[in-house]
Amino acid sequence: MNNPLKKIMIVGGGSAGWLTAGVIAAEHLVDKEKGLELVLIESPDVPTIGVGEGTWPSMRSTLRKIGVSETEFFRECDASFKQGSKFVDWVKPAGGAYYHPFSLPDGGNDFNLAEQWLPHRDKVNFSDAVCPISFISDRNLAPKLITSPEYGGVSNYGYHLDAGKFSNFLKKHCIEKLGVTYIQDHVVKINSAENGDIASISTKMNGDLGADLFIDCTGFASLLLGEHYQIPLKEERRVLFNDSALAVQIPYADADAPIQSCTVSTAQNCGWIWDIGLPTRRGVGHVFSSAHTSDEQVLKNLQAYLEPAIGKAAADKVMPRKLTFNPGYRQQLWHKNCVGVGIAAGFIEPLEATALVLIELSAQMIAEQLPATRAVMDTVAKRFNQQFFNHWQRIIEFLKLHYVLSERRDTDYWRDHLAEATQPDGLRELLELWRYQVPWKHDIRGDEMFPWASYQYVLYGMGFETQIAAVAKRTAAMDAEKAGELFSANMKKTQSFVNNLPTNRVLLNKVREFGFQKI
Repeated sequence: MNNPLKKIMIVGGGSAGWLTAGVIAAEHLVDKEKGLELVLIESPDVPTIGVGEGTWPSMRSTLRKIGVSETEFFRECDASFKQGSKFVDWVKPAGGAYYHPFSLPDGGNDFNLAEQWLPHRDKVNFSDAVCPISFISDRNLAPKLITSPEYGGVSNYGYHLDAGKFSNFLKKHCIEKLGVTYIQDHVVKINSAENGDIASISTKMNGDLGADLFIDCTGFASLLLGEHYQIPLKEERRVLFNDSALAVQIPYADADAPIQSCTVSTAQNCGWIWDIGLPTRRGVGHVFSSAHTSDEQVLKNLQAYLEPAIGKAAADKVMPRKLTFNPGYRQQLWHKNCVGVGIAAGFIEPLEATALVLIELSAQMIAEQLPATRAVMDTVAKRFNQQFFNHWQRIIEFLKLHYVLSERRDTDYWRDHLAEATQPDGLRELLELWRYQVPWKHDIRGDEMFPWASYQYVLYGMGFETQIAAVAKRTAAMDAEKAGELFSANMKKTQSFVNNLPTNRVLLNKVREFGFQKI
């Protein structure tokens, strides 16, 4: 129990396995003789799921930390910029669109600009008043210039990427640059120690492989946490109904077609469609609830969505891949000497691209709080479970927010989302609070998944009304003056960006040819 932790075995590759390997290897000396031995084993027959293609801005920090060149990342992973999400028809059918940008409103964490925007809500929408992203996105503009340094930009951004290429890119980097040992083999059995820990895994070609800590990155199979330990899912289908998706990849009409600056999410009668623009193709998929519709109806919706881009004949012939999932997360994420990361730990609909960021956060906490011995592992596991139970609940509440604010009543799917029994208590309490005060830092803890700004963008993008109590503030005049300055500064900044930023297509072509500045 007091022997030092010397060997970690990551079971499963993909984005979950290789991101986890990279983050741990960047934090610790990976060397079998002098440091930590880090081994990743993956089956040669398990394909990448391939639909987790949107990231948060946190991915920039993660890639930089593990020593990845942003130029090479763009070149190798068919990546593009993501500056937020655009939600179409979520308020009502044919009801327009709003943005959830990655950038904070002007004023940042020092000034709650939404309070000063409320009296003018009938003249300008919230995101336009406080942030340039809608103007950037509507023109398919990039968040930086070719002269910008790697990972720097004038606007906050994450990425869209090819999940399969991303996994292979990380694999090569981890093996060649970070010292991760790679084994390609089939896991045929999990072997237990006397204390209930996993002692080793049996493989077809390499025999029994032991380790001190096992990380389950085996996706939906969840071979270690789910199959071996029988840790059940905490199902969330009562709150978030979606459990299926039809996914397809489509080409651009021509090589110079615009590349979107945001993930586009378009509401449908029984779900929603994602649309992610990469340099060489678009990834499109229809997420839906199998309890509210049929595969045939979803396929018709998807074909109708694709028709303007590829024509009716091509749309009618698409053969999407179907994905099914049980929305929820494991009731224990770290059990004994095994911790689940990625889909092995849980999965819910990808409405706000939370899958990859949960992998990043999991890997970061494992790396930073790696138990020195087995004796302290249970304490670390308890802290890990508490932290990520909280993360999962906040994600679920935030995704549900998009549904409960909708005015759509066209199908049972949308009507059922309004039933009180389907709404988390914490979310209903916050909505009641926000009817009288604007979301701000005191409402959202520092370790929450989504900042206060995200709640503001969704609430006011969907038409939520806050009636600020008529209490005179001593600083009212001062606040109004400061707000005026910030609104004006945003207009000037927006105009400058519109005039000077290149399109995504233009910049990505230059990146392939010249690359970003290293410093």
